[in-house]
Amino acid sequence: MDDTYKTLQIRREPEGLTWLTLNRPESLNALNPQLIEDLHAFLDAEARNFASRVVVLRGAGRGFCAGLDLKERTGSGAGISAGLRGQRRIAELTIKMRRAPQVFVSLVHGPACGGGFALVLASDVRIAGASARMNAAFIRLGLSACDIGVSYFLPRIVGQSLASELLLTGKFIEAERALASGLVSRVVPDEALELAGREIAGEILRNAPLSVRLTKECLNHSIDAASLEAVIAMEDRNQVLASQSSDFREGVQAFLEKRDPQFRDE
Repeated sequence: MDDTYKTLQIRREPEGLTWLTLNRPESLNALNPQLIEDLHAFLDAEARNFASRVVVLRGAGRGFCAGLDLKERTGSGAGISAGLRGQRRIAELTIKMRRAPQVFVSLVHGPACGGGFALVLASDVRIAGASARMNAAFIRLGLSACDIGVSYFLPRIVGQSLASELLLTGKFIEAERALASGLVSRVVPDEALELAGREIAGEILRNAPLSVRLTKECLNHSIDAASLEAVIAMEDRNQVLASQSSDFREGVQAFLEKRDPQFRDE
């Protein structure tokens, strides 16, 4: 267990699995300045840590993350420039998650509101516990619901109509509707969340590290690609890169020999 961070629990396992737990359970893991800075420090370190390949993100206690901690908010009343700097600091978390070489898997139980909802949407894979409830909370407080990348991710995941409904009303979407809309890929009992996260992480980790990193990168760029031709050019580049790796040669040999491949990220 890594005790470097005051508001995060980090547990690393062999083969590249990292468990990242938001650890302010007394505040439903609300994003206070310390948690925001701890997440930045973690994400900055992960960007250079190729031994870590899958990050499973979850919240301690009764919920995933209640959003910005309004009791400790910073920048309020400090002027537009200071407010924008504080806002951008929070928003950069989702940019760093998307740029990271790791696959992020969110395990959502209880509330995931506002900034917590943004962390869920920025993840590559989302699994909900039966108790999961997610919303874009700030519109109910007199702010815009378009916050921390939510208005970018949400319509791309669930479509414009449902995204508009959720953002304009601020109402909660619960686990079963989240599954039906494609917001999450699975719903499991809360007590089965860790097992579900471990299973999907294991399936990803069985694949070659370079293949996984290139696939995440390509998926993210394809969302905004200008044309089919642009996507295919990127896919072609990735396939040629991967085909030059020793892991590709090992994958082919293992297939022919009917055994599990031993990838080495080479």
